[in-house]
Amino acid sequence: MDGDTLLLVPQGQKEPVTVRIDGIDAPETCQPGGEASRDAMIRLVLRKTVQVQPFGQDHYGRQLAQVSIDEVDLGAEMVRSGMAWAYRYRVGAGPYAKLQKAAQKDKRGLFAASDAAMAPPVFRKFHGTCHAPLN
Repeated sequence: MDGDTLLLVPQGQKEPVTVRIDGIDAPETCQPGGEASRDAMIRLVLRKTVQVQPFGQDHYGRQLAQVSIDEVDLGAEMVRSGMAWAYRYRVGAGPYAKLQKAAQKDKRGLFAASDAAMAPPVFRKFHGTCHAPLN
């Protein structure tokens, strides 16, 4: 769906579920870098079996989870490659903060441009979400 949200079909089921990767925040698909982030996630997961460690639901009803492929943490990989931000928690920097600092320092992915990429919460504050309301 985008750089931090996946549509997965659980093994043995036919209906997909929406899974939000915990600990990261990718750009909105309509914001600069959003399509590149989504495409990076697609390259990582398309037609692959993933392992999901659920943590509950977010306020949109999506399953929050750590998602991995062959023991590779997809959240860490997206932040390491500069295709997502480390989520900032009210009580701490979150598990991927150091990976984000390294991606910014090395100008990887969204941080490659000389001007700083706009973090998704800032973008949403000024422009709203790209997604149409669900019916």
